Amino acid sequence: MMKILVAIKRVVDPYVKIKVRLDETAVDTDNLKMAMNPFCEIALEEAVRLKEAGIAQEVIAVSIGPNNCQETLRQGLALGADRAVLIEQATALEPLAIAKCLQYVAIAQQVDIVFLGKQSIDGDHNQTGQMLAALLQWPQATFASKVVIKNNQCMVTREIDGGLQTVVVNMPVVITVDLRLNQPRYPALPLIMQAKRKPIDIIPANSLPIDVTSRQHILRVTAPPKRQMGIRVGSVEELVNKLRYEAKII
Repeated sequence: MMKILVAIKRVVDPYVKIKVRLDETAVDTDNLKMAMNPFCEIALEEAVRLKEAGIAQEVIAVSIGPNNCQETLRQGLALGADRAVLIEQATALEPLAIAKCLQYVAIAQQVDIVFLGKQSIDGDHNQTGQMLAALLQWPQATFASKVVIKNNQCMVTREIDGGLQTVVVNMPVVITVDLRLNQPRYPALPLIMQAKRKPIDIIPANSLPIDVTSRQHILRVTAPPKRQMGIRVGSVEELVNKLRYEAKII
């Protein structure tokens, strides 16, 4: 029976309005509601479904971040993960450093599949899964909208610009998931209570034999410009002129 590792990230709730700090160094997350990254929810749901179908034996959730990421991991346990691992790191890490941490956990836990969201809604990098596959030297299938496992192979339908592409890859494999893969479930109250009592393995990031040094420096974070009010035009000709000479889009 296979083991599945699912990477989950704690982000600002997607339905919360965010603000930039006054010093423009980052988004102000003080007193904001936090949640599991929506793409990570989909990744976890797919892993749990594979376990329920008898294809997988164990689902392990892993998160990388500060101690309060335990709340997100407990949500993952309530949704069906069997165990949870926290790589504790006070400061935010870049995708390469995150991939190195996930590589360590994937090897230590001897997993067959690593599921990740195709991106997080905060950094929006869409890099970690691809970097992880390169570090592990495993095949990868990105932007998955359907996953079928048979005979130690994964048949993955990918969402690409031209439509859908189906690939077959051998396991072990790294899979990043897209929105249309499944519909995540809501955790039942008894499972939420049980998850509160489950232990979480906490590993300090600085105790790992990897380099998580930042290679980038954020110069400035700014909010997008406010949308300007629309205007009313008197004719189609005036509209075309404004689009052509003012907006310069035609």
